[in-house]
Amino acid sequence: MSQQSSMHFYLSWAKERIDEMDAALASFEVKVGQAKAESRVKTDQLLSDLTKRRDEFQALLKTQAEAGETAWAGAKTELERQWAGFEAQVKTYFEGAGKQLEQQQATFKDVAAAQSKAWREAADKFREAAGKVAAARTVDVDAALKQMRSDASEAEARLQKLKQAGSESWSVLSAALAESRKAFDQANKAAWDALKGAGPKS
Repeated sequence: MSQQSSMHFYLSWAKERIDEMDAALASFEVKVGQAKAESRVKTDQLLSDLTKRRDEFQALLKTQAEAGETAWAGAKTELERQWAGFEAQVKTYFEGAGKQLEQQQATFKDVAAAQSKAWREAADKFREAAGKVAAARTVDVDAALKQMRSDASEAEARLQKLKQAGSESWSVLSAALAESRKAFDQANKAAWDALKGAGPKS
């Protein structure tokens, strides 16, 4: 169970990032369709660059999917670097594009929805894996699942508040997403660590 639970953590972490990348790309694709000729070239280039970054991230993820835990630990550093580059490019676009409040809000809503979905999917996968643990050893696992769901609800509530505010800068929105992402990573790791400790002893 030990290696399997660590792999689930890494896969959940990576899937959450890919879901966010896909949500941001979908938001920018809508923007390209609506853009005027002079801004379409810039948005097209952004979309092309971000798609390339997402594809590189996915390619590295695929090569690591069959690797062991040690390989994953090393690959996560590279995946984090690629993720940071993707995020930085989105931030640079919003900071350089002037006041595009409508696009910022649309992108934020799409990415926040992707985060919320990732929380739910991770909790479902954890619940499924926890169901395989002997009943007598599930107290810690149940507590971890309950905490994960509670953290997910809190994160979703904070993001909903920002969605409704509607006038925050991308820096504020991005910081909220980063905070939610960090909470996701911590809850996901704690849950899988609890499951690792509750697994059958070898």
